[in-house]
Amino acid sequence: MYEKKTKTFRKLSKSALCLMGLSLVTVGVSINLNNDVIRIIPLNASNSLLPSFTANELFVARSPVLEVFEMPDYEYTIQSGDNLSQIFTKLNIPYKNLLSLMETDLNHLRIDTLQPGDILRFWIHDTAKNLNKLELEFNIASKVIYQRLDDGTYKFSDVDILGSWVQTVSVGNIEGSFSISAHKAGLSYNDINTITNLLKDKIDFSQDLRAGDRFEIVRAEQTVNGEFSGQSEIQSIRIEQRGTPITAYLHTDGNYYDNRGNSLQRAFQRYPTLSKKRISSEFNPMRKHPVTGRVSPHNGIDFAVPIGTPVVSTGDGVIIIVQNHPYAGKYIVVDHGNQFRTRYLHNSKILVKKGQHVTRGQPIALSGNSGRVTGPHIHYELLIRGRAVNPMTANIPMSISVPRNEIMTFEKSVAAYDQKMFVKR
Repeated sequence: MYEKKTKTFRKLSKSALCLMGLSLVTVGVSINLNNDVIRIIPLNASNSLLPSFTANELFVARSPVLEVFEMPDYEYTIQSGDNLSQIFTKLNIPYKNLLSLMETDLNHLRIDTLQPGDILRFWIHDTAKNLNKLELEFNIASKVIYQRLDDGTYKFSDVDILGSWVQTVSVGNIEGSFSISAHKAGLSYNDINTITNLLKDKIDFSQDLRAGDRFEIVRAEQTVNGEFSGQSEIQSIRIEQRGTPITAYLHTDGNYYDNRGNSLQRAFQRYPTLSKKRISSEFNPMRKHPVTGRVSPHNGIDFAVPIGTPVVSTGDGVIIIVQNHPYAGKYIVVDHGNQFRTRYLHNSKILVKKGQHVTRGQPIALSGNSGRVTGPHIHYELLIRGRAVNPMTANIPMSISVPRNEIMTFEKSVAAYDQKMFVKR
């Protein structure tokens, strides 16, 4: 009931693991036996048909034993429409394991936002099919790990590889749309989306550009051991619209400004409310959870408000997640572009839909006590580059220009970026 393969860590296609009502065929057990056997197990077979691996077999197949223990039992590449609950069901992993994972994930919400291309790896603990470890890889430089503890809960670990950042310059002329022209010049569609969102108040990309207009973009791409991770950062932009330059430069505070130091990003507000509210729980990565008593990072700020208080978006953006979570309750995620995202948890009512554009100060929900909480409040999180930061102290676009004491540093940076772009002329 299984076949021999020689590929390592085989990524399964949709036909191999159909999760939306179609029949399940196979999922790979990623055991690399040094060019020997990878066993492809039919998950719709009964347990009696599944091949067993004894300690002796593993010892003979690969040495040392420690390396064998680190190999996952299953690996799956997420595709559009996949659902984590259905994946657990097909792998016969107990539902209580999923609930425990979601409890641990409350302060991170990483497994709740799976994207096509993400890779899941499963380590099964015993004959009861309990999940010993789950690894979720976003790219070669970023993954998270959930390790089962003795009491059946899971410990969360965030693993990031710094790698190296390679700076490149892309130049081109407008031939058709900006998107097509920029893509031909080597920019990804994520890069193009960043540029158009950043300069949307300066230029109408569908109307203002003409054939022959020029663009020059400096960006940095991350590599790990010479392989690109897929993560990139736009560092400077220059678009000549019929000879008139439109510019953007990334400053050391993480915000973008034009060549005169004027901010290109619409300002945020600190509070997710129409007026200032009392903080009942501060941002604290070492906080003990008030219900379980375990150390559980509090990656946001709680505001003491009664049920039904308007919750507002703290900046312009797009609603990318509207979800009902057993622990986070009814929550919303807003993407503000340029590495900024905000999250709003435990609401009683959602006022927006996924894909909807919102503006700073716009009500998006009503506060409540949904999910696992001790009482009604607003839980608000700010993420920069995927990392939770203190919303009250983080560097966010608040001012309209580069601070006066940083202007000399900014001007030197602008000159360096301009030199890189002009060399490509």
